[in-house]
Amino acid sequence: MTAILFIQTQPPHGKINGQEGLDALLMGSAFTDCGALFVADGVLQLVKGQAPEALGSRDYARGFGALADYGVTKVYCCQTALAKHRLKADDLLLPVELVDSGQTRQLLAQYDRVLTF
Repeated sequence: MTAILFIQTQPPHGKINGQEGLDALLMGSAFTDCGALFVADGVLQLVKGQAPEALGSRDYARGFGALADYGVTKVYCCQTALAKHRLKADDLLLPVELVDSGQTRQLLAQYDRVLTF
């Protein structure tokens, strides 16, 4: 079975990349083993307590709570990106496994395909 890693790189507001990445991840998980990696400004998609409606955006972040229901249990987050944004794992919507740059390289090697949003 092909394993796909979905990498989220963009902040949650202003572009639709984050929502498209989540939608693709949920759809892909119906057919194969999928994981998610949040890097750079993509870590901001997981921050608790956002109010995107105030910006006229849709609150797609609630969908991250459904990942486990869709069989996506491998969710990783770049610890350097969290530190850059002065965030901790407790600030996020769901439990994540923190990875550094070396672990990220190993992680990429574990997947057959990588999709970046």
